[in-house]
Amino acid sequence: MLIKDMTTTECRHVLASTNFGRLGCARAGQPYVVPIYFAFDGAHLYGSSMFCFSQIGQKIEWMRSNPLVCLEVDDVKSASDWTSVVVFGHYQELPDTAENEITRRHAHELLTKRAMWWEPASVAVAHSDEHYSFSPIYYRIYIDQLTGRRGVPDMKDVSVFEGGGAG
Repeated sequence: MLIKDMTTTECRHVLASTNFGRLGCARAGQPYVVPIYFAFDGAHLYGSSMFCFSQIGQKIEWMRSNPLVCLEVDDVKSASDWTSVVVFGHYQELPDTAENEITRRHAHELLTKRAMWWEPASVAVAHSDEHYSFSPIYYRIYIDQLTGRRGVPDMKDVSVFEGGGAG
């Protein structure tokens, strides 16, 4: 297997072709990683979480206290055929205000193009014994740095396994 660095363009293509990753954030020296659905518009990542009365989720609470985040996405076909992209960025909440109306609508439209975008954020509320009203918290992640690597089969290793090698 060979491991190759990906270009920024290749990394952006991976982000555009997927909608699921692992968000990393930290507070008081403690890291926290959580799976999320997201949307990518070519410049920013968008996500949402549900807000129920005065209760916010841990990821929103932590990103509010420390906006530096990372997101990892991967596609593993086999041990020697995989892709991994890591985004280093910062969180910006998009409150429900007139100033953010267009950006929130943009985030909502992008997210609703992806199947099941809402489910992880609302599943806890939907399965609660009590009936609560909830509303989404939309956020945007600005990309500060983008890196990626790809594992590819080494063709000389393949030919040895297929009986075409030396010996």
